[in-house]
Amino acid sequence: MIGSVRDLPDDGRPIIVGAGLAGLLAALRLTPMPVLVLAGAPLGEGAASGWSQGGLAAAVGPDDSTALHLQDTLAAGDGLCEPGVAARVVNEGPGVVAELLALGVAFDRDASGGLRLGLEAAHGRRRIVHAADATGTAIMRALIAAVRRSASVLVVEGVQARRLIVENNVVCGVAVTRDGRAAVLRSGRVVLASGGIGGLFAHSTNPRGAIGLGLAMAARTGADLADMEFVQFHPTALDIGADPMPLVSEAVRGEGATLIDETGTRFLAGLGRAELEPRDIVARAVWRHIQLGHRVFVDARASLGTRLPSGSRRLPPSAATPGSTRPRRRSRSVRPRISTWAALPRMPRGGAAWMGCGRRVRSPAPGCTGRTALPATRCWRPPPWLAGWRKTSRAA
Repeated sequence: MIGSVRDLPDDGRPIIVGAGLAGLLAALRLTPMPVLVLAGAPLGEGAASGWSQGGLAAAVGPDDSTALHLQDTLAAGDGLCEPGVAARVVNEGPGVVAELLALGVAFDRDASGGLRLGLEAAHGRRRIVHAADATGTAIMRALIAAVRRSASVLVVEGVQARRLIVENNVVCGVAVTRDGRAAVLRSGRVVLASGGIGGLFAHSTNPRGAIGLGLAMAARTGADLADMEFVQFHPTALDIGADPMPLVSEAVRGEGATLIDETGTRFLAGLGRAELEPRDIVARAVWRHIQLGHRVFVDARASLGTRLPSGSRRLPPSAATPGSTRPRRRSRSVRPRISTWAALPRMPRGGAAWMGCGRRVRSPAPGCTGRTALPATRCWRPPPWLAGWRKTSRAA
């Protein structure tokens, strides 16, 4: 058992900063190599990974293909994708789903035993693999169990990475603190998997601790940061005064829910695929409508109907407290029409910053290796289930 920061192994093993989905999966993929994972909070807490609801995208359906998935991705990217990177990530999607199944993730199944696939915005096929309305929780539960079974992965909780140690322009360690004590862990192999930047915004569905720590550490040592202007906003964050904001999963719209205003008008009806347009288009349309003085609602009465609680019962799981599988109770009744709003940051009733799409740190030669401009440091590349959003706020 690690009692003090001074007791942490300093033997040069790879160090992974962050214990969300990316960090834990990186550690498992490095087995049987000894790996040290630095977790700022107890496993399963603090990371946004467990807050994911709707699911992950992969071309695993009988009527689907990676070529179709790539086509949808490039269309959603609106000319801003790197096609080679998009193709590689999309092509790896089915394999990663198989890997997660092997690790014990309990994805939903249909009556025949196959994966139950959902539909979300900008996808032309049902390809969303999910676990009820708590996919992130299910994935993290399986990864945490696998990491705890592994003899080669050492996870130390409550450790804060402060900065990268650089000598002669080469990363050679990480400065850390724990319980007020500091130490330097020596290693020439460092993976930054410390989360996004949503917590920097006034309104966000991310943990408050998602403030771009890894990006700041990398920038301080001279790494090149790319595409930082791409931040994705979720169109349907729940307007109940909570911070962070709960969100109504996009899967609700994928099952047929619509966006209406206080007059009952479906104001997206004449826009392409309406509520299933890419997220940035829907979020901007909602914001414009709110700016005109309207209120916006997700109307799931005809699509989900009695599958949503009503009267004085609990909120649906998709409106639960972030990071919790137990829905939050409200003093007033909840109807199957959920008040929501979305907008841009720094506005009085600003929207929900959901994902920093430009958070990777890249080398001068663009690609998908995860290598940074600093020798010996890597930024874990986006996993394939994020193929729906890619390098742009338009993605699904």
